[in-house]
Amino acid sequence: MAFSLIADERVPNIFHLTPDKLVSWGIHLVLADLDNTLTPYSSERPTPEVRRWKEGLEEAGIRLFVVSNSRKAARVPHYCDALGIGYVRHAGKPGIRGFLQALDLCGCAPEEALMVGDQIFTDVLGANRAGLRTVLVEPIRLAGNPGRYLRYGVEWPFRKLTRRGTGA
Repeated sequence: MAFSLIADERVPNIFHLTPDKLVSWGIHLVLADLDNTLTPYSSERPTPEVRRWKEGLEEAGIRLFVVSNSRKAARVPHYCDALGIGYVRHAGKPGIRGFLQALDLCGCAPEEALMVGDQIFTDVLGANRAGLRTVLVEPIRLAGNPGRYLRYGVEWPFRKLTRRGTGA
């Protein structure tokens, strides 16, 4: 278990993780955080852009699966069911239990998967500890919660240390 606050790569958003790029990395499973990674906190349904991205992944033989710390009873199931993907909620990130559960449910080894998320202290740290490749995205929207500004401010040095990806 590696304790690292540095992601393997940093991209502006999930759409920079193209199927071609993921296939070249040997990825068969994309684990994704939900809030501020796939969708804003207030959104209940997948956007057409997220649906197209997920379909592109599937066409390339890559599965999308959500690993979320959300405690809202219906939020994760509602969103994931609408997108037609599996999920682990109450994942306990940065603990590794949720990541290992997702890998087990998907029948995938850590070296065949990556985690994409917007937070260093949960998504990146937990996935690094679980032996996953990590990709950090910029949060979709910070507005609405002053605590998010503080958290992202504390994460700023680690974001800068993460190698910026080349995009698509």
